[in-house]
Amino acid sequence: MDTTLLFIQFLNGMQLGVLLFLLAAGLSLTFGIMDLVNLAHGSLYMAGAFICASLTFWTGSFIWGVLLAIPAVALVGYVTEFLVIRHLYTRSHLDHVLATFGLILVFDTSVHLIWGSQGIAVPLPAFLDGQVTLFTDVVFPTFRLVIILAGLLIAAGLYYLVNHTRIGMLIRAGASNRTMVSALGINIQFLFSMIFALGAVLAGIAGMLISPISEASIGMGNQIIITAFVVIVVGGVGSMKGAFIAAIMIGLIDTLGRSYLDTIFKLFMSSNAAETSAPAVSAMLIYILMAVVLALRPQGLFPPKARG
Repeated sequence: MDTTLLFIQFLNGMQLGVLLFLLAAGLSLTFGIMDLVNLAHGSLYMAGAFICASLTFWTGSFIWGVLLAIPAVALVGYVTEFLVIRHLYTRSHLDHVLATFGLILVFDTSVHLIWGSQGIAVPLPAFLDGQVTLFTDVVFPTFRLVIILAGLLIAAGLYYLVNHTRIGMLIRAGASNRTMVSALGINIQFLFSMIFALGAVLAGIAGMLISPISEASIGMGNQIIITAFVVIVVGGVGSMKGAFIAAIMIGLIDTLGRSYLDTIFKLFMSSNAAETSAPAVSAMLIYILMAVVLALRPQGLFPPKARG
């Protein structure tokens, strides 16, 4: 096996993993703290990509596009929570699913009306649109490496926010006992609005980072959100640590499986059979992992501490 290619595929898996974490972290916050099933979370991923694309062309700079898109996506998240989401907190999970599925249709239609039906390719600045030599024979795209580093930095910042700040203390307290937090004078509604806006920003950043690679397109969040739900199920609902570790695991399993499963199958079956079956099995690997975790550890690999 070519070790250089293996290392490059490992980095590709890390890139997918950190993007999945950014999505799953927002889902984990909203579901673990607000007990909200938000199918429209992927639409915020899409909104981030399109808003960043427009601002990039307006400013002539991808960097400025990202910096300006972050507060814009936070505003989209806040308005969405104010108009729709806050009315669902006391409703059943079925109502959550129906309402947020409707939001997917609203977001997709709105993007179609504003940006049209065609995707938007987002240009990168010259210093990001190249390759970097990591080792003597390992060359990797600069921007993909930036995605990995940015995702890891955001993960570290989110860990610090949740575990070592007053806001994080309120978030953890709200997850444990929202009634008691309200009784202590904390505006729990405003706290929930800020948590939802933070989740929207995390999803939006993931969309901004992937848009120069795969372009901004209508419905781009509808497929990846399924994988993000797999991440929080595997890692443990409401667990940031679980979301991070599970996202990296799933990113690596998906990428390496698609790259090497046919080679492994050829060890014990014909080439034709291996090339036919490997793509189908590789597409199922993460769901097989989820099924195994649910069977052996239904609460996830790293569940949060039990609520008091």
